[in-house]
Amino acid sequence: MSTSAFPRTVLVTGVTGRTGSLVFQKLQAQPEYFTVRGLGRSPEKQQQVLGEQSTCFVGDIRKPETLVEPLRGCNVLVILTSAIPVVVGQPEPGQRPPLGFLTGEMPEDVDYHGQVNQIEAAKVAGVEQIILVGSMGGTNPDHMLNKIGDGNILLWKRKAEQYLIDSGIDYTIIRAGGLLDQPGGKRELLVGKDDQLLIEPPDGIPTSIPRADVAELVVWAIIEPQARNKAFDVISKPEADPTGTVTRDFASLFSQTTPGL
Repeated sequence: MSTSAFPRTVLVTGVTGRTGSLVFQKLQAQPEYFTVRGLGRSPEKQQQVLGEQSTCFVGDIRKPETLVEPLRGCNVLVILTSAIPVVVGQPEPGQRPPLGFLTGEMPEDVDYHGQVNQIEAAKVAGVEQIILVGSMGGTNPDHMLNKIGDGNILLWKRKAEQYLIDSGIDYTIIRAGGLLDQPGGKRELLVGKDDQLLIEPPDGIPTSIPRADVAELVVWAIIEPQARNKAFDVISKPEADPTGTVTRDFASLFSQTTPGL
C-alpha cells in the first residue's frame, strides 16, 4: 500500500479489552498513518482503561443501530470483541469455580451474531478491510474452551470467520495462541493453519504469544498488502529461545500465510 493511502481511519471494537486497548494505543501513537476510533459498551471502563478519549464511542455489537455512527467514514474495522466467561456458581470442595456466560452474552450472541452485525454494518459503511482477531483451536469441537458453559465459543468464532470470508470485504483473520501479558517485539513469530501449530508445536514450544505482538500484527495487517485476504494461526517462540530471530519483517511473515479459513 502506498503512503498516499494514509492516514487510514480505523475503528477498534472491544477497545477496553487487554488486547483491544493495546491495538488502539499503537494506532493512536502513529497519527500520520492512522486516525483511530474505539467502541465499547461502558464509558466508565473506557475512562478507566484509556483515559479521556474523544474518539471513543459507546455501543453494543448486539445492537446494529449503535454501530452506524462509529463506522461512518472508516476504512478499516478491527474486531476484538469476544464473549467473556464469568463465575456462575459455587465450586465443589477442591474444585475451581464453575464458569459460564450471562444471558444474552453467550458466544453465539457475541462471537457469531455480534460479529455478523459488525461485518454487515461495515459493508454498508463502505469499509475496505476487516481485521478479525480470534483464537486457535477452532478445528477441535472437543477443545476445553468449547466446554465452558456449553458455549462452543471456538466453533462460533470459526463460523463468524467464514462469514467474513464470504462477505466480499478484504479480510485478515489472526487466530492467536494463548495470550501473554508480556512485552512485544522480543520474539520470533510463527504462522500456520488448521491448528497444526497447536497439534504439533515446533520443538514442543508453548503455543502462546504476547498480546503486544498480536497488537503489532494488527497494525502491520493494515499497512502490508500481503496481509489482505489471509487467515492464519500465530504463536511465538519463547523470548530466550536461542534459535529465534525477532520478527521485524512483517511482509515476509504475511507472505507465508494463505487465503481461506
